[in-house]
Amino acid sequence: MGKERKLTGKHVLMIFAGAFGVIISVNLVLAYSAIKTFPGLEVKNSYVASQTFNERKAAQEALGWNVSAHHHDGQLVLAITNQFGDPVEVGTLDATVGRATHIADDVRPDFRFNGKAYVADVPLGGGNWNIRMDARAADGTAFTQRVVLIKD
Repeated sequence: MGKERKLTGKHVLMIFAGAFGVIISVNLVLAYSAIKTFPGLEVKNSYVASQTFNERKAAQEALGWNVSAHHHDGQLVLAITNQFGDPVEVGTLDATVGRATHIADDVRPDFRFNGKAYVADVPLGGGNWNIRMDARAADGTAFTQRVVLIKD
């Protein structure tokens, strides 16, 4: 038969170095991926933004708007209703639709109001999508919300 091989200190060192080399390599790849796909800052200065948070929140809640979204046959529907369930036509609407994990698929749809909701032709694949919307009421009150859309 073949020669019997001994496990020497050199072999143990190579096994040890190889195992830690794999672990460190995987960690570096994951850290690079996390940094590369981070969409960026939400606000430039969180302290300054926090100073008016309660006022902005109260003004937004006073509008009484509810927002929902669905996607069917390539059309994205963003419904904004008041506290009575009636459709709301906003002064301005700016929205970005994208994945929750990266910005590579982000699109800014051209929404148009059809009398009941805002609609836009947007091809979306399956999975978790976020709609980050900024709207203004007719009186100028800002309304900002992230709407989660799960598409099968």
